[in-house]
Amino acid sequence: MTDLARYQMYIDGQWCDASDGATFKSINPATGQAWAVMPAASEEDVNRAVQAAKRALHEGPWATMLPTQRGKLIRRLGDLIAANASRLGDIETTDSGKLARETRAQVGYVAEYYYYFAGLADKIEGSTLPIDKPDMHVFTLREPVGVVAAVVPWNAQMFLTATKLGPALTAGNTVVLKASEDAPAPLFEFGRLVEEAGFPPGVVNVITGFGEPCGRALTAHPDVARVAFTGGPAVARLVVANTANNFAVTSLELGGKSPMLVFDDADIDNAVNGIVAGNFGATGQSCVAGSRVFLHDRVHDQILERLVERVKTVRIGDPLDDQTDIGPLATKRQYDHIRESVDTTVNQGAALLAGGRVPAGFDRGWYYEPTILACPNQQVKTVQEEMFGPVLSALRFSEEDEAVSYANNTQFGLGAGVFTRNVGRAIRVSKAVHSGIVWVNTYRAVSPIAPFGGFKQSGYGREAGLDAIYDYTRTKTIWINLSEAPMADPFTIR
Repeated sequence: MTDLARYQMYIDGQWCDASDGATFKSINPATGQAWAVMPAASEEDVNRAVQAAKRALHEGPWATMLPTQRGKLIRRLGDLIAANASRLGDIETTDSGKLARETRAQVGYVAEYYYYFAGLADKIEGSTLPIDKPDMHVFTLREPVGVVAAVVPWNAQMFLTATKLGPALTAGNTVVLKASEDAPAPLFEFGRLVEEAGFPPGVVNVITGFGEPCGRALTAHPDVARVAFTGGPAVARLVVANTANNFAVTSLELGGKSPMLVFDDADIDNAVNGIVAGNFGATGQSCVAGSRVFLHDRVHDQILERLVERVKTVRIGDPLDDQTDIGPLATKRQYDHIRESVDTTVNQGAALLAGGRVPAGFDRGWYYEPTILACPNQQVKTVQEEMFGPVLSALRFSEEDEAVSYANNTQFGLGAGVFTRNVGRAIRVSKAVHSGIVWVNTYRAVSPIAPFGGFKQSGYGREAGLDAIYDYTRTKTIWINLSEAPMADPFTIR
């Protein structure tokens, strides 16, 4: 392992190994080979990180820093991210297999999230209440919740960190950031930028490790007041159970099985581009992947023919090569899951129109062709389960109400796409679909200004937007008696 890159955790302003020396190898998905060694946090490491965050919250310079000063630090962090976007993107690509074209651009845009939240730091206001009692001045303050545990998955990790860390720091909290045990390198590199930006020790701590003990110890820690989690429903249930110990305020972003509804009046070119972006962008490894595609009878065959021809031109290859359109899946277990799910769905009666196999010439890494399935019903496996890979499941519909019913026939509710040139239909369907985000005639657009989050098994709480700031504060009410007269005797009834 001497030739591998070696990373350390960032706790209380110091770079350190795990207390027990535990490590694990991080795998480059393009080669299937280890490229780096990561520390595996113990329960002791988690406690050290939480205690450092607690001290920084109450005792260090962060505790007395003016909101405007916090905003300047957060903006400085955004500047450093923008300046290092290419380097961070390449490291993320090496560790996760995501296309460098995408990671570089995404990291660059992530800076805008820190700029947005930096501008809100001195705009978190309380209010004066028109109270119904004489001689009383009553007002509210918004204070930081406390120590925040931010648990981030491997995909879009710089973005998903920004949607948690940005509002948390803006509101004056301190953070323990847990990177996924899959592809954690970018967040350790991000920790170096936190240090360079000048945040006081303990304000931001970066650790990684496995669910047991690291994830469990962090989300159940008695000094953690807020948990922001992105991941899958199975792990989320454990997180919620863990917070029964500390009553931490919790937000969950749990992915989905997003529908894309294409009506017969849609712009066909736009719809095809939207479907390709929603299913094969990021190699389909997106929480909002539009992997259930519902096509009106009158355009069903035409669109599927266009999609099949389109995927023939997709270039599969090295994710660091700017000419590549689709890289590898991030993990071996995801690769195995995709292969098994597609085979099962074909056995359940789906027609395999494209893909469904390992591309020729790729005997290393976890590559899988972009796959299109014409499905007979909604009960087949690829329609029911989140794929997190380049797999599109297409179904027919004939009426608007039918399309909405199909779209809502899922346990998830994160994103949805609607393609139509009828404005009335666009509004009706957008309101009727049970999703936290609905894109009309576009897909996968995000902004620091727009809230992001889902319904049902896709979780609760919102990230980004103004509301996110308030989710990282708690309200304190202050009563001041303005009268010079003493309080009434409480045992005298008048």
